[in-house]
Amino acid sequence: MSDLPPGWEKRSSRSTGKDYYMNLYTKESQWEVPTEPAQEKSDKVTCSHLLVKHRDSRRPQNWKQETITRSKEEALQLLDGYRKMIVNEEASFAELAEKYSDCSSARKGGDLGSFGPGQMQKPFEEASFALKVGELSEAVSTDSGVHIILRTA
Repeated sequence: MSDLPPGWEKRSSRSTGKDYYMNLYTKESQWEVPTEPAQEKSDKVTCSHLLVKHRDSRRPQNWKQETITRSKEEALQLLDGYRKMIVNEEASFAELAEKYSDCSSARKGGDLGSFGPGQMQKPFEEASFALKVGELSEAVSTDSGVHIILRTA
């Protein structure tokens, strides 16, 4: 079995005998050994997020029906703490999202599924599409509140 990232296959060129690597999703090939999982050519991304609302959010209430009274600065401090816990591997993204996210996606560990352009608020969309798979965003501010986003596909 090879140590290639998921979605890649090693093949040999019939004309030169040289090895090359095939992206099994797009059927594109390259000579360089891939270091990242193969990406599907898609105009969609799949992300999870952890939302912390504040009193100036569009709807300052969470899925637990609690009224949100914290300031945006307090929301950013909370989010920064959650992000540090994830980066330091003190807790998983999904655990923290389930416990603390003010979005109903908390029930699914923050998973939003896949979405394309125009389906999310602009700052959220731009941050999501800028991330690489497995990458965690800095704080992203939208009308809904402040988020950290994890791109999962």
